Order: sequence, then structure tokens, then C-alpha cells
Amino acid sequence: MTTTEGTPIIELRHASFGYADQAVVTGATLAIHPGEVVAVLGPNGSGKSTLVRGLLGLNDHLGGDVELFGQPRESFSDFARLGYVPQRHTLSASVRATVAEIVAVGRLSHHRWWRPVVRSSKDAAIIDRALDVVGLNDRAHADVATLSGGQQRRVLIARALASNPDVLLMDEPTAGVDTANQQVLSTVLARLAARGTTMVIVTHELAALAEIVTRIVVVQGGHLVFDGSRDEFASRTGEFASSVDGHHHEDENRVRSPRLPGAPSAGPLDPRGGGHS
Repeated sequence: MTTTEGTPIIELRHASFGYADQAVVTGATLAIHPGEVVAVLGPNGSGKSTLVRGLLGLNDHLGGDVELFGQPRESFSDFARLGYVPQRHTLSASVRATVAEIVAVGRLSHHRWWRPVVRSSKDAAIIDRALDVVGLNDRAHADVATLSGGQQRRVLIARALASNPDVLLMDEPTAGVDTANQQVLSTVLARLAARGTTMVIVTHELAALAEIVTRIVVVQGGHLVFDGSRDEFASRTGEFASSVDGHHHEDENRVRSPRLPGAPSAGPLDPRGGGHS
């Protein structure tokens, strides 16, 4: 399924989101188009996560307009088109499942709820492809509890990819992992960007994503206070110092992420060559 050229995948017009009728984000106006990689920055508690969760209907929509693929969110039903990677450092230690089983959950949206889920050859191929993209094919049958925090984060990205979404919404995908794993995660995201995957990434760690981000949005005090290119942001960085994790050094902006072993060529997950399915 494709999006009409020029039509935003996500569009907000004076939108407000919050919890229990208490607004956290107010008056947000934003349009995200196919192929963009948008970093959402802001201090802790500024409303970054609330903004992204609001797009998915995971908190209260308190005002304004929200459209997904040209449809009002209230009437939109094909949420498989939006892949979501939540803000979670690791999977629960109580989860007893293999890596492939966790990723297979991403295929559930393509099965009718009243029918038994039988993994088809197409499902298996898409799951394999998602694991390949994140560099975890060799761990497909491993217990997810034995993986490191960075590897578990890659499992969650693969799970989101398994639904063949048109856009990925990720909340702090590189947070809470060591430098080596952060570089591997950056490589995974760069690979997705090279495929033309539309991404909205909540982050404090802009240096880890600097090479792939095409646009930056800054949220402060529940308001969108900046929306522009990397160059525009760079010229005003001093205004938004609290929006970027202070532990990064200037030299880290020049670090190149290592290539994962067995990196696949760019292409859609659907083995038949389509996009969303």
C-alpha cells in the first residue's frame, strides 16, 4: 500500500494530548511525509513520549485534529501501518519466549482475530527478513531472556518491522545501552533510513542518529518550539541544549557505525516485493 505523493503520513493541526483530561502536549501542528526521518527532542517531562503515544491512541486526544494517512485518527483502523517501539530498556525477565516468537507477534495484526494463528511461509519469510535487518538471524531460536539489553532493543525493532509498517515510531531506541550496542542500533536505523523507511524517533541522543535524521522537532513544556532541518537546528543548538543528552562529545558526531555481519541489501520485508501487507 502506498501513500499519495505529497500527502502526509501523519498530520497534526493544533492537537493536544494528555492523561485523564490533563493536557501534556497542547497546540501541536506537524506534518510528516513519506521517507522523512524525524528526531523528536526535548528535556525529560517535556511531552515527547506523550506526543508519539497520542498518535497511536495510547493516551487521550484532548483537542485539535489528528490524521493518519489522510484519515481522521478516530476512524482510522489499519494500525498495522504504524510500527511502534516503546520506551523500554529490556523485555521482562519473566518473558519465556524465543527471539523469533517475540518478532512473530508483529504478524498478529495480519490475522483475523477469530481464526487460529498459523504461521504461513510468508509470515516466516517476513520474520526472517526482520531479524536479518536487525542482525539477529543467528539468535532466532535463543531465549530472549539471554540477550543483552541492546539485543533486546533490536528484537523490539524487528517485532515492529514484522508488521510491514509504512512508518516506524520509536521512543528512545538507543537509550540505556552501552556505546557498542548503541552504535549497532544506529547501524540498524541507518539501514532502515537507506531503504526509505519513514521514522519518527524520540531521543536525547542526537549524535547517535545525526547521519540519518532529515528533520528535527523540539518539544519544550508541552509545546512544539522548533521544527526544521539539521542545519537549522545546528545554527540554534544553544537554545536547545537541554534537549540533547549532555554526555555526548563533539567527536562522537563523527563516529561511523560499524556494519553488522550479513547486512542485507535494501528492500521491503514482504518477500513478494510489496510494501505494507
